[in-house]
Amino acid sequence: MPELAVLAFVAGVVVALGMSAWLAVSLVPVVGADWAWGVGIGVAALVGVGVILILALVGLGWPALAYIGGLLALVTFLSLVTFAQVWLERKYLGRLQQRLGPTRVGPFGLLQPVADAVKLLLKEDILPSWADKVVYWTAPLIAFVPAFMVWVTIPFSPTLVLRNLDLGLLYVIAFSVLGITGLLVAGWGSANKYGVLGSLRSAAQLISYEIPIVVVALTVAMLAGSLNLVEIVERQSPIYALVQPLGLVLFLLAGLAEVGRTPFDIYHAESEIVGGPFVEYSGAHWAAFYLAEYVNTFLVGAMTTLLFLGGWKGPVLPPVVWFLLKTFAVVLVMFWFRGTFPRLRIDQLMALGWQVLVPLSFLTMVLTGAALYWGWPWWVLSLVSLAMMGGVGWAWHWQVHRHRPSIRLVPAREVRRAI
Repeated sequence: MPELAVLAFVAGVVVALGMSAWLAVSLVPVVGADWAWGVGIGVAALVGVGVILILALVGLGWPALAYIGGLLALVTFLSLVTFAQVWLERKYLGRLQQRLGPTRVGPFGLLQPVADAVKLLLKEDILPSWADKVVYWTAPLIAFVPAFMVWVTIPFSPTLVLRNLDLGLLYVIAFSVLGITGLLVAGWGSANKYGVLGSLRSAAQLISYEIPIVVVALTVAMLAGSLNLVEIVERQSPIYALVQPLGLVLFLLAGLAEVGRTPFDIYHAESEIVGGPFVEYSGAHWAAFYLAEYVNTFLVGAMTTLLFLGGWKGPVLPPVVWFLLKTFAVVLVMFWFRGTFPRLRIDQLMALGWQVLVPLSFLTMVLTGAALYWGWPWWVLSLVSLAMMGGVGWAWHWQVHRHRPSIRLVPAREVRRAI
């Protein structure tokens, strides 16, 4: 029943978006672009709601409406979380760079994300004449829907979860990979050389860094003996950040690369390829990619919390509050990286993925398997993990400073003699 309710909701959204695009394109020659899109979106919203209700009542029954209501509440929550992340990032980066950040719109600048959203929705949506229209309009949908669908099984507490799946970890990883398709389709449908180059970069980067994420997630599943996210949290004693600190670092770095956050924002680097797959998008369609990026950023924070930081466990405060506090703490670390580190070159990015993160992730899984097989205490695995982190840090320092150039001051008299 819940799975069919989810499919009904997705079907309604897809039909609504398709109806919106078709009506808008059809009405542009008659009433102009602005009115056409307004009419298209309005009719599509009614059609989408109608499809959802018909599928729920005819095929699923009244209980499915509760799940559809939960999905709508989840979409609203993720939208509010995106607004909160935008405001928090701008204020936090402002403090790091000795600025104030947003202060004008609303108290403490809290309404600045709302103003940005209204601006994006009201901006003209430009369609390049040479673009493949069907592919061009479909790409934002392909990028956003997987980013939303993974939250169906993300638990905020032992009981606050839309659908607790036994293979929840596998479900999250499988759906999160589909976002790569949206970036590829966006670049290809734009028929722009920078867009195509950015989409190819995104495919190379995301596929490369998906490997350490999958391997580290499997390592956590081995420690917990389950793929159920609720059971993984409940079996963390102590938290897996203490048992596998190297796994935590690998997962966070690979997650940063997966969402394209600095210093891994190589596929939409403005100074190199003008914006990558999104270069031809504007208005609401660009906002869909923007929304998907922040939803995925919050997802990385949530998965890090669930897999390594004990999820909702904590004293005094309610479980949901602990979950949100830990998740936003991880998100702040990601924002801190953006304000601190410069962007990597494409060769450095791929070398870090294939020469460092991928081998270390497999080594982490092998060591975890050995610890489980021979029954090592958790602190032994923790010490081995810390030793590996120290060895990698020393090797990196030696590699960087091996060919350190020496500087010698040459007197002007010696220079004149040489000439």
